[in-house]
Amino acid sequence: MFAEIITIGDEILIGQIIDTNSAFIAQELNKIGVSVYQISSVQDDREHILQAIKEAESRSDVIIVTGGLGPTKDDITKHTLCEYFGDTLVENKAVLLHIEEIFKKFISTPISDMNRKQAWVLSRAEVLHNEYGTAPGMWIHRNGKVVVSLPGVPFEMKNLITSGVIPKIIAEFKRPFIVHKTIITYGMGESAIAEILDPVEVELPAEVKLAYLPSLGSVRLRLTGKGPDKQRLINLIEVEANKIKVLLKDYIFGEDGGEPLEVIVANLLTRLKMTLGTAESFTGGRIAQKITSIPGASVYFKGSVVCYATQVKIEVLKVPQALVEQYSVVSAQVAKAMAMNLKELLKTDFAIATTGNAGPTKGDSDAEVGTVFIAIATPKEVVVEKFLMGSQRDRVVQKSVNKAFELLQKEISKL
Repeated sequence: MFAEIITIGDEILIGQIIDTNSAFIAQELNKIGVSVYQISSVQDDREHILQAIKEAESRSDVIIVTGGLGPTKDDITKHTLCEYFGDTLVENKAVLLHIEEIFKKFISTPISDMNRKQAWVLSRAEVLHNEYGTAPGMWIHRNGKVVVSLPGVPFEMKNLITSGVIPKIIAEFKRPFIVHKTIITYGMGESAIAEILDPVEVELPAEVKLAYLPSLGSVRLRLTGKGPDKQRLINLIEVEANKIKVLLKDYIFGEDGGEPLEVIVANLLTRLKMTLGTAESFTGGRIAQKITSIPGASVYFKGSVVCYATQVKIEVLKVPQALVEQYSVVSAQVAKAMAMNLKELLKTDFAIATTGNAGPTKGDSDAEVGTVFIAIATPKEVVVEKFLMGSQRDRVVQKSVNKAFELLQKEISKL
């Protein structure tokens, strides 16, 4: 069974707002075994809307349209749907009463005729009650297929999807089961993982697919099963997941629905009753920000020194100036000194230190843009690794943040 999602609004096409509605709808449809065939964004234009719905109806069983249901003249979705289905608009008394109640309770300005027009719906549509707004949803049947029109306001749309649309799809359509399992890896690139997993992919059952979802420093491996027997899909995916785990071993850090790496680190430190501090140069406090965004971080996180300037490294962290002059501020030696001295300064069990050149210029060092050193001070030693993170500043920083947590997790796990 297939569905399509159409979002209407010039504000999406000019980049004024981000289309989060489609992502939410797709996730909710996927949960009940409905595959999304296509997502489209179209202008507030009659011809464009008509063409988009016509094409979607030729391919899919359910078409969900959001947007263009407001009281202003540029909201033309209802009139366009009337033209498409050869229908007329009629006033719905229940919707009108709801609109009047909203104005009475929450809106200080008088209700206008333009607002009352939102109670007009297609005569053959089943009205979906919009608890939080004035524009109702509409469920329109034709030739065994359904077109659903919803307001574009996200919190109104979400409530209509979960309370109205999803239950109706479940009741009216026979759907296959879709089962996902996502394995999270760190420290190995997509192509390297694909090469290792080639024997697994070659022998995947027909009902199961494997997708690679790379991000900075991490690759998610999503196994998807689709078919009429849910338990069979669960069993098949579990078998394939175990094969992947055997092949990738230490590169696996969890599963989706589980915890991100910084939370895994937080749990380890809490369980061991150990503490952490960070000394950050080019990462500018982003490691500390990820840590402190986790509730209860004060149990294990003592603090951070954002030593962006070389002089701060020397004066606050007591990195010897001679060391900087001999090896450069972007060096393994300086990273090691930063971690050791931060650990001593804050009296922690572990410390992370970062120094590098994120670009676009070389700054106080002659190191090439993208050169990064990350040091982890442990109760026993200081481990330093060098990385070449590319030339795009934001990517260099974010990849380094992820890598720092990866290195810290490995060192904690050695205890």
